[in-house]
Amino acid sequence: MTTTILKTQDLSIKFGGVTAVDCVNIEAHDNELIGLIGPNGAGKTTLFNLLTGVYQPTHGTVSLFNGEKLAQVNHVSAYKRAQLGIARTFQNIRLFKTRTVIENVLIAMTNQTAAKTIHAIFRTPSFYQHEAKKRQHAMALLDIFNMAHVADELASNLPYGQQRRLEIVRALATNPKILFLDEPAAGMNPQETAALTALIKQIQQQFQLTIILIEHDMNLVMTVSQRVYVLEYGKILATGTPTEIQQNPAVIKAYLGDDML
Repeated sequence: MTTTILKTQDLSIKFGGVTAVDCVNIEAHDNELIGLIGPNGAGKTTLFNLLTGVYQPTHGTVSLFNGEKLAQVNHVSAYKRAQLGIARTFQNIRLFKTRTVIENVLIAMTNQTAAKTIHAIFRTPSFYQHEAKKRQHAMALLDIFNMAHVADELASNLPYGQQRRLEIVRALATNPKILFLDEPAAGMNPQETAALTALIKQIQQQFQLTIILIEHDMNLVMTVSQRVYVLEYGKILATGTPTEIQQNPAVIKAYLGDDML
């Protein structure tokens, strides 16, 4: 039996007279990997922004489930949603490029592993023990992603593919229940995309979390996703397994093309 972890009801947002997301109803289950696809301008990133607290909806609700508990988070900030277990990456890389790799990861851990203020002010032994544990955890995450050897490199000096990986590491450092990946393969070459595909599978298995993925690389989406939502003009056009989506005539017409049959 699947456990619902996130659900929307008639989620909508308008910008002036334009409805960018229109009565969207989606549901994500615990430890599920969902693909979100659609043509450019379909409203995918806007929907992500609604789910992660960057935007507030004009209408409808976003709800998070934790066992039997239900919390509507419509007006909860992105920062507070991160504390509730929501993390994301962005289309455009948003690293602290003048900081080292490990500093980027440690910064992400601040809001859930902060030492007591009194220990931080007076630099007590407890403070240094706490900082050592944080660094150890950050190095463990980097090691999973084969990035421990570049921990002290500036983020700006990393190759593009590794910068993308670091964004995912930083998101995972917040200890999320749901990870939103916004076009993680954007700008990657075929070899990097193949490595990312394997990495996404590894993340879900190893961290046992829900992943919701926006991506234009159809091979990646169809390989890793258990379910796929298709968005068109801000509305859900179809949902189903990758096989069902690839065989859906409405989806083929709107987005995938005949070569996906």
